Amino acid sequence: MNDESQNKMGSPTPEELRQQVERTRDELGRTVEALAGKADVKAQAKEKTAAAKKQATEKTAELKEQAAEKTAAAREQASEKATAVKEQAAEKSAELMEQAAELKEQAAEKTAAAKDQAAEKAAAVREQAAAATAQIREKTAQAAQAVKDKTPEPVQEKTAQAATQVRESAARAGQFAVDRTPDPLLEKADRVAKAARANQTPLLAGGAVLIAFLLIRRGRGRNK
Repeated sequence: MNDESQNKMGSPTPEELRQQVERTRDELGRTVEALAGKADVKAQAKEKTAAAKKQATEKTAELKEQAAEKTAAAREQASEKATAVKEQAAEKSAELMEQAAELKEQAAEKTAAAKDQAAEKAAAVREQAAAATAQIREKTAQAAQAVKDKTPEPVQEKTAQAATQVRESAARAGQFAVDRTPDPLLEKADRVAKAARANQTPLLAGGAVLIAFLLIRRGRGRNK
């Protein structure tokens, strides 16, 4: 009765004492862990800083690698574009050179054709001139022969003498002109003389016909 009364008065039982001890032990353990954790804050901060540095280093390396890859890709693209531009320029230059060669060839062909046409025309003109000269010579010879046939011998002799006098006068006048004419004009005159000698026969025949005609008219006038 006394023991039971005492328990009822508030004395803990052995079981309650064990429970209190366990609770106190747990509380002390948690308190010690909390204190230890607080004491380890600096270490945790160092670990976080080291981790942050490591992440930053890794991120920097990754960014550098990406930048290097992008730079290499940009260089490769620029090189490809430069190569393409060079190829296009070379092709364009080749096309222009080919066109220039074609134009040069066409110009040479046209020039050759023009020269051939000019040569053909010149030959045709020479032939026509030669034919006309031959006709004039023939007609002049015929006219001279007709005048000679119809002209008396005395008149023919006078005509020959007159022609001789004309040639001598012309020679003297020519020599006088040569003495007083500058060299450039002499050269031009020489060219003209050569051209005249080429047609000497028709001119002489024409002169002879003209002189004979004048002498005939003069003789007829005297007879009247």
